[in-house]
This record gives sequence, C-alpha cells and structure tokens, in this order.
Amino acid sequence: MSPNILEYDSCPSLARTSPFLIFGENRRARADIYIFGGLTKEILLIVREDQCIGNQDPVDAQAQLVAAAVAAFRENNLTRVAAGREPFSEKVIPGIVISGTSPTFLKVPITETLSRHIRDGTYPPDITSVMFCKPPVPRPALWKSEGMMPLDSRCPILSCYEAFKSVVGI
Repeated sequence: MSPNILEYDSCPSLARTSPFLIFGENRRARADIYIFGGLTKEILLIVREDQCIGNQDPVDAQAQLVAAAVAAFRENNLTRVAAGREPFSEKVIPGIVISGTSPTFLKVPITETLSRHIRDGTYPPDITSVMFCKPPVPRPALWKSEGMMPLDSRCPILSCYEAFKSVVGI
C-alpha cells in the first residue's frame, strides 16, 4: 500500500536516529520513519516496524517507539528553542508500530519531568500511561498474522489510519 493513498506523505519523512540521553549517557533512539511538519519541522509521527515476526530474539517495538518518542520530544524542544519558540512542557507524540501489515496506533504522553528523569536515570513521580489502539478487525485473534490480507480487515484498518491523521495533525 502506498503511503500517499491516505495522504500521510504530505509531510517530509526520514529514517534516522535521534540523540537520547539516558542515565547520563548519550544513546541513539531509532525509528524506521519520522514524519516532520510545522514551521520548525518538528517530528509529528514516529513509525516503527515490529521485527519479531519469525525472529529468534524478539525486540519490543512498542518500547522502542516509546524511547523514540522521548528522544523526539527532546529534539522537538531543541528545535523550538533554536527557532526562538517556547519549548513544550508536555506533548503527546503519536506513533505507529507495524507488524507485517497490522498496525498498532499509539499516543505517547511525554513531559519535561519524564524526560529529565529518564536522562538522570531516576524514577519519575508520576505514572506515564501510553494509549494504544488495535483496529477492530473481524478476527482479533488472527489480527497480527492476517493484517490487511483479508478484504474484510482492510476497511477497519484503513479507517484507523484515516482517523489517526487527526491525532498526528496532518
């Protein structure tokens, strides 16, 4: 499926890593795709492929997407300050984890406090709850293996992509 069908390609995108300070050490958070937008070209959306299908050493793609969201929050704030704008004190970073052709949509709330605690390697005082949505496909138990292959799964999945555009802001 081409990304332009749902007009997700109306913003520039790039696959890269972002600087990520954790426990006082510089690390790199990787997403498969970042979509940029706005006056300061901030990161609007993070897309991560779940590579644990058939992999002997599974990787938690959702956890990696959350790490990339924290890095994106920090990077967006650095970009905003460099452009003379106020940094965010909190921001929801949207993301999509794709397993085959099965998406999971996430809303990751990041605060300056959470970012600081991750940087310093300390526990934040508040719980961070990441919201996620799996499309309401006809056979939920087979969602990950079937994805968009069955025709009756395509409409709910494509509807979720369309609805998620309002979360992303495109």
